[in-house]
Amino acid sequence: QVQLVESGGGLVQAGGALRLSCVASGRTFSSDGMGWFRQAPGKEREFVAAINWSGGTTSYADSVKGRFTISRNNAKNTVYLQMNNLKPEDTAVYYCNRHPVPYDYWGQGTQVTVSS
Repeated sequence: QVQLVESGGGLVQAGGALRLSCVASGRTFSSDGMGWFRQAPGKEREFVAAINWSGGTTSYADSVKGRFTISRNNAKNTVYLQMNNLKPEDTAVYYCNRHPVPYDYWGQGTQVTVSS
């Protein structure tokens, strides 16, 4: 069974930066596209960014384009999300999962809080 462990969240002021990490185990990570998703209080989980198996293709939600960068290191079974110029509306729990078809399992996520 796949396991996903997200980390790197925290409290940051608007305009600040954070780097999230997600370590995957339990299956062949390097063959899967991966994505970052987020869920704010009272809202549904939404797509943030995705990267294909090789790292050569990425995509982003319009709300984060130009501010966030997704990357991966297949040797470390890890996918990253560099978040710059953070805004209060980025406040949410951030999750990683396979993209475009998520695993049934979701990790605990990591909380990102951006103060104004």
